[in-house]
Amino acid sequence: MQNALPVLNISSYKFVGLPDCHALRDLLFERAVALELKGTVLLAEEGINLFLAGSAASVRAWVDALKQDARFADLSPKESWSEAPPFRKLLVKVKAEIIRMNHPAIRPDALPRAPALAPTTLARWLAQGHDDDGRPVVTLDTRNAFEVDYGTFEGAIDWRISKFSEFPQAVQDHRAELMGKTIVSFCTGGIRCEKAAIYLEQQGLDGPVYQLEGGILKYFEEAGGAHYKGDCFVFDQREALDAGLHPSTEICRPASEAHRAQAAE
Repeated sequence: MQNALPVLNISSYKFVGLPDCHALRDLLFERAVALELKGTVLLAEEGINLFLAGSAASVRAWVDALKQDARFADLSPKESWSEAPPFRKLLVKVKAEIIRMNHPAIRPDALPRAPALAPTTLARWLAQGHDDDGRPVVTLDTRNAFEVDYGTFEGAIDWRISKFSEFPQAVQDHRAELMGKTIVSFCTGGIRCEKAAIYLEQQGLDGPVYQLEGGILKYFEEAGGAHYKGDCFVFDQREALDAGLHPSTEICRPASEAHRAQAAE
């Protein structure tokens, strides 16, 4: 789909075994340079996490080439548009984790995925006040505290963590408020709640655990801003998007570069 704005922005991730991530890094970097893309691609043995921007033709050519690798054939990036690239440069890095939890036993590339909940289903549950079995529903924000301050679901649990690696201990400290409820973990685009939901499933909380499919951004795309208050912080110079996936005109506070880096941890 083409848009009147000239720059296509994409974000995507996938947990999949990449034992060749160092060699893959060089290949993906060279392709992105040739297509004049900007943004960040993170690779690890557990998968890929990417944010890229450029002309629609260039971005889609890079994605099409990536999907020739069978491990990425089902990748379906989220798209948004802007007047200019929201990234200053191109970075393609190999890291220990594509989202740092510091909990080696949580490997989504090697473990069964927790059930994903469609955004429209979550919107319906929040409207009716319970899930389809009559169980109370809690939304659990897995993002860093400063991100939550830009906006979150009404009544969401927010443990004010400063980085995602604090999440497992926060679960242990707040187990009582989760017991016996339907838990829907969420984050910006799905990557953190994918790990979070697996961890929660392992805790014996006596209730179903879901991850919000595609995170807040997918929710905005499919359910609009229903039951969500504020904007969603994003990892580029746009800073925050509103429920229409447009750069927000009501910024909560400027995000420093340190905060941006921390948000990806």
